[in-house]
Order: sequence, then C-alpha cells, then structure tokens
Amino acid sequence: MKMFLGEYQPNLTEGARLALPKKLRDQIRGDSVILSKGFEKCIFGYDKEDWLKEAEKQVELPISDPKVRTLKRYMFSGAADVELDSQGRLVIPASLKEYASVENGVTVIGAGDHFEIWNDGNWKEHLKSLETSLAG
Repeated sequence: MKMFLGEYQPNLTEGARLALPKKLRDQIRGDSVILSKGFEKCIFGYDKEDWLKEAEKQVELPISDPKVRTLKRYMFSGAADVELDSQGRLVIPASLKEYASVENGVTVIGAGDHFEIWNDGNWKEHLKSLETSLAG
C-alpha cells in the first residue's frame, strides 16, 4: 500500500511549474497525476489509478440526491490530468492556481491517499486551527 506522507516547501518556478518532492513522486505510478479543487482552498493531487477508484465511488452514488450532484460537479469540473516531466515537475493549471491562491510560497503535504498543494500562509493558518481543535 502506498502512502503520501510529509510536509515540503518545493520551488514554484515560471509561475506555475512545481517540482514535486521525490518522496511523493515515488508514490505515483505513471507519468501523470490528477489535480483537483480540494477543500479549504487547497489543490488535491492523486495518482491516476487512485483517482479513478475515487471517481468510481462518486459516479455510483444516486444523481437524484442534490448533495451528490453538487459534490460531483465540484469534484469533476475542477479536475485536470497533468503530465509530470522527466524531472518530476508539473504545471498547475491556471484555474487551480487561482482557486488555491498558489503563487510564490507553496507547501505540499502528504495526506495519506493523496497529496495537497497549499498557499504557504493558508497552510500555516489551517495547521494552527487543526492544532487548536486537536488540543481540545
């Protein structure tokens, strides 16, 4: 079983080219990933096979349920199949870059079955919020 783990601050060059950390790249089969709108204004990154498994679960849910339709629209309309170059870099699509306010400072985290790309400031705020809620 593969697992995306860790927290990284990779470079974002040419405005949208991200060098995916090797420990995360090692968890990806093939030469592309699926990037999609995540929750809390981050970008989710999935190995293509894992994305297809997740997508299958969503497609099987009843379209008659308004919440299901909303989640499907959110999930699929904001997704893109993105190629990794020979050095493990990917280009973040403009719509996702804008959605997550990803510009200069970027944090990439492992989140188990996927990785997430965050604006540095947003990640630090979210992490503080998590720590406060977990401390109880």
